[in-house]
Amino acid sequence: MSAQAPLVPARLAYAGDGTPWSEAYGDVYHSADGGLGQARHVFLGGNDLPGRWAGSPRFTILETGFGLGLNFLATWDAWRRDPQRPGRLDFISVEKHPFSAADLACLHERWPGFAALSAELLAQWPPLVPGFHRLYLDGGRVCLTLLFGDARQQLRRLAARVDAVYLDGFAPGKNPELWSEAVFRPISRLAHAGTTLATYTVAAPVREGLARAGFAVEKRAGFGRKREMLAAHFAARLPSPARGGGEPTATHSSGPCPSPKEGEEREAIVIGAGLAGCTVSERLAARGWQVTVIERRAGPAREASGNLAGIVRPMLSKDDNIASRLSRACFLFALRHWRTLAAEGLPIRWFPDGVLQLARNPEHEKLMRSVIGTRRFPADFARYLDAEAASALLDWPVGLGGWLFPGGGHANPPSVCQAALQRYPDRISTLYHQEALSLERRGSTWHVLGVDGEALASAPALILASGANSPSPLRGGHPEGHQGRGEGWAGLPIRRVRGQVSHVPAGAIPALPLALTREGYATPALDGLHCVGASYEYEVSAQANVREADVKARSAGRSQFDAGLDLRQDSHAGNLTRLERMLPDAARGIDAAALSGRVGFRAVTPDRLPIVGALADAGKDVDLREARLADVPRQPGLYGLLGYGSRGLVWAALAAELLASQLDGDPLPLETELVDAIDPARFLLRAARRGRLR
Repeated sequence: MSAQAPLVPARLAYAGDGTPWSEAYGDVYHSADGGLGQARHVFLGGNDLPGRWAGSPRFTILETGFGLGLNFLATWDAWRRDPQRPGRLDFISVEKHPFSAADLACLHERWPGFAALSAELLAQWPPLVPGFHRLYLDGGRVCLTLLFGDARQQLRRLAARVDAVYLDGFAPGKNPELWSEAVFRPISRLAHAGTTLATYTVAAPVREGLARAGFAVEKRAGFGRKREMLAAHFAARLPSPARGGGEPTATHSSGPCPSPKEGEEREAIVIGAGLAGCTVSERLAARGWQVTVIERRAGPAREASGNLAGIVRPMLSKDDNIASRLSRACFLFALRHWRTLAAEGLPIRWFPDGVLQLARNPEHEKLMRSVIGTRRFPADFARYLDAEAASALLDWPVGLGGWLFPGGGHANPPSVCQAALQRYPDRISTLYHQEALSLERRGSTWHVLGVDGEALASAPALILASGANSPSPLRGGHPEGHQGRGEGWAGLPIRRVRGQVSHVPAGAIPALPLALTREGYATPALDGLHCVGASYEYEVSAQANVREADVKARSAGRSQFDAGLDLRQDSHAGNLTRLERMLPDAARGIDAAALSGRVGFRAVTPDRLPIVGALADAGKDVDLREARLADVPRQPGLYGLLGYGSRGLVWAALAAELLASQLDGDPLPLETELVDAIDPARFLLRAARRGRLR
């Protein structure tokens, strides 16, 4: 699918009687007889709510047209008041022209009974940029997933199982695109036998379109001056469109896994206690899972996630490519998630003072200015500063301008890991100083084996989150002959890249008001030290040789094989050079040989995107040359969170949310093409299509 168009926000306006009005569509946002009454009669009542959700563990509602958010607030309020409410309420709403938080606050003053709910919602309201935005409310029990963009595109990108539909929007005559097959058909793909639907209109094209999409419709008494409304239930699934056209089928690789059945074990093992492992443990524990974390070191964040500070910012591109869209979604989710952790008093050290990314050269500066103009990002997300404004912000002369990310900043990765592990201490257990040397599956259970083959832990689900230090292949033999050239087991071409960060004492360089990046980065002082970095050095030894020496050392009971953990003067010198390019003359007089620092090994993929999801079974005798991701056999219950490279702080929270959603059967928090872009099986398919599978 093409890149998403920049958003055009809604403008606050009112009809003559004071009803909120859209100038773009020439229509009101709700009935002149009362917006709250319409929400309760048409959308809740038309779907027989709250009665239908009584006693359910979860319930999912899809809405077309978030508008003022009134339907959502009324539903949330009804859920809170119902003693038989489901444990989790998922509300998914698509909106092409969202209001700003300030305008919504003004509009919500009309319903003072929702003041507390409105305040909680608006505290998490995202910048007005396209894409999916997942918000957790009411202690995590209410999940609002906003789909900012055109409903005809966004609904095709959604993977979910929907129980009720609020078919809302401006009148069919004012906004016919929303009341078309391009919307009805993807809704039917998300429906199941128990799905209901309600809308305020009884227009014949709407009735006929819903019927063609598989809904049985009936007229009911309408609200206010409208004599009738429509209610419907899903009656039949239409044949899936031909391969290569239309929306994805229900078996799309990006779809959520079936929800765990009542009484089914919800237990998982996570190998690795870095950012990937700790965050997915927290996301699973939030859903009630019992998680065992296995870590070879003495505690969490002792390897690549152990740096003193890291930069948190998104990537931008003129064409809004996959990497840019993914990083934007991950960046914004991380900010919301970390605010929640901090508000709960967890020990996260996160400093949202902003990030300034300077241009590399005049051509790059011109491109950066053009990207902001083309993508029309709101100023609270990203804006361009010229050299003069950047120099004033830094209180230091710089030659080129760049992007300012006001919501970005720097964070201490070990504190992020600690906060995640401490949030649900009764659901997360840790095994430190334990080597996960091999994996074995017996029946439906995974067993992690340590030194001398002893079992460390067992569970139905196993998640590899160990960065560049994944366990040995599956016991019993993973078919190496089916792997792509140069790829690790399960077709994962992960490379180890050495990174050295230099620690510069506070006062030795200018005090920075915010984090700074160019080819490298520099952070404001934390614990008396600026972090300046980082080197990017591929190991001389092939990964296979490093892994082989690593396994031999551990099997012999020796200390872990760590290539190149010593601090190198030339790496410090390179970091100081990168600092000089950002802040001319700032590193003058600093002796590289006298600097302290830290070395870690990044796990890097060829496309620089993370690996998130069910791992492929490369040993199955399946012709993958013409296959899709949905056709690739998977290792049952085996998942990966790997390949975070140098962007672990950005990727970790939403990658964990995605995998936890897949395991627990939740609506997915990302567009399907973004989920596919980070699917572990992508490398296996690419190798097959290039004729590189042996």
